[in-house]
Amino acid sequence: MASLALSGSCSLAFPLKSRSLSLPRPPSSSLNLTKPLRSLDSRFSLLKSPLPVSLRRRSSTLVKASSTVASASSSPTPPLVPAPVPWQGAAIKPLLASIATGLILWFVPVPEGVTRNAWQLLAIFLATIVGIITQPLPLGAVALMGLGASVLTKTLTFAAAFSAFGDPIPWLIALAFFFARGFIKTGLGNRVAYQFVRLFGSSSLGLGYSLVFSEALLAPAIPSVSARAGGIFLPLVKSLCVACGSNVGDGTEHRLGSWLMLTCFQTSVISSSMFLTAMAANPLSANLAFNTIKQTIGWTDWAKAAIVPGLVSLIVVPFLLYLIYPPTVKSSPDAPKLAQEKLDKMGPMSKNELIMAATLFLTVGLWIFGAKLGVDAVTAAILGLSVLLVTGVVTWKECLAESVAWDTLTWFAALIAMAGYLNKYGLIEWFSQTVVKFVGGLGLSWQLSFGILVLLYFYTHYFFASGAAHIGAMFTAFLSVSTALGTPPYFAALVLAFLSNLMGGLTHYGIGSAPIFYGANYVPLAKWWGYGFLISIVNILIWLGVGGAWWKFIGL
Repeated sequence: MASLALSGSCSLAFPLKSRSLSLPRPPSSSLNLTKPLRSLDSRFSLLKSPLPVSLRRRSSTLVKASSTVASASSSPTPPLVPAPVPWQGAAIKPLLASIATGLILWFVPVPEGVTRNAWQLLAIFLATIVGIITQPLPLGAVALMGLGASVLTKTLTFAAAFSAFGDPIPWLIALAFFFARGFIKTGLGNRVAYQFVRLFGSSSLGLGYSLVFSEALLAPAIPSVSARAGGIFLPLVKSLCVACGSNVGDGTEHRLGSWLMLTCFQTSVISSSMFLTAMAANPLSANLAFNTIKQTIGWTDWAKAAIVPGLVSLIVVPFLLYLIYPPTVKSSPDAPKLAQEKLDKMGPMSKNELIMAATLFLTVGLWIFGAKLGVDAVTAAILGLSVLLVTGVVTWKECLAESVAWDTLTWFAALIAMAGYLNKYGLIEWFSQTVVKFVGGLGLSWQLSFGILVLLYFYTHYFFASGAAHIGAMFTAFLSVSTALGTPPYFAALVLAFLSNLMGGLTHYGIGSAPIFYGANYVPLAKWWGYGFLISIVNILIWLGVGGAWWKFIGL
């Protein structure tokens, strides 16, 4: 029989013989349920007797507590409030600043001699530039909105607004990013980068100078600064940055990449100014000079005049940037040894590396000798990319994934189109003539007058996305007034020709190499423009100061 036990902790126990309630098994011959039921009734009869008072009170408390818990658990839980979704649209303040710039200029009275369409396009162009600087949206989106505004207001037709997408330069820039993808993917970029580090990598400054003078040596042979920057040096510089642990987006940009990208860009405009064949628009300057002053600027004449100020700039600019925008890693004495170990570990070149190297040599060869063969720079780049696609070194899916290439193609083509139509609508000619009349009426010496003209010619490049467009629009007018005011004609022509390259360093769209190096995303836009302006002052001082002394020495 079970017995009821009350312990000191008020625990209720039923010590049963078998620890469970079990019914006696009936005999197999008959089914008799009377006895088991009586036994079961006797077992539970004890439970019918009233509990002691103390136990009843404690039991009542437990029941109330359990009912409270039950009621609390049955009450509805407050719904979870989802986290607010962050705003995915434009940054409002920069967007308003861009729109306000365009609206203010739109409603300013149109100056005499300027057409309404030209003035409206100037308003849209400046609004787009403000948007590109403040970046309420990615650059491609801002530029596309600018084109949309020009079509919506009937300032440009659709064909005119998107005409620059047929220009070879934006496509050459996009193709450069695809080449860079193959250069890095195959490991050839790392191999070349480690070779550079092995030879020059004991200091960041030495590494930078090795790249600067390598590019300058190639400049006279490759007449496209876009091709040199994008097809050869961007892949190499990116590989060097990655090899040295300087990557985009992880806070290591300043380790090496920021300084190296900015240095290679700024020196690319210097090397372009040193040789007649170093930039596609340089022969245009020489041709316009001949038409204006009837004097020929030959390859040797150009190189002899530019070599001294050019070399001084190539030495000063990297070192100046090293002081004011320094890499965090300046010295690495163990780097050459580590680079050699990496090269040993890489072993011989793979099949894809060999294909990439052969394609690069083919493309560079066509860039050098393409003029004789009738193959331009962008055609050579397309041929090279075709080889990479056919051999599988680069896939089309990887090309489509290069978002920076497509974004750069969009905004650069948009700026070229708008700047080109500012010239076609006559705004640039009106501006040039206004400046010429103003400076000519000041009655200054030819030296001061030429100095003013040089600065105006140089800094109006903020309104141009192409050196060739700037030269075509303003070179002849500024050269004509300079010579009319007493400036030696040949001297004036050379100075304007040199500056037509150097002014490309002002912005991230002013010359073919600018969007390429800026698109690597190592340098913020504000710093790109700020250092661009500072280096422009340094270059002007070197080329007019040191250059002036040199030109006097050689009889110019």
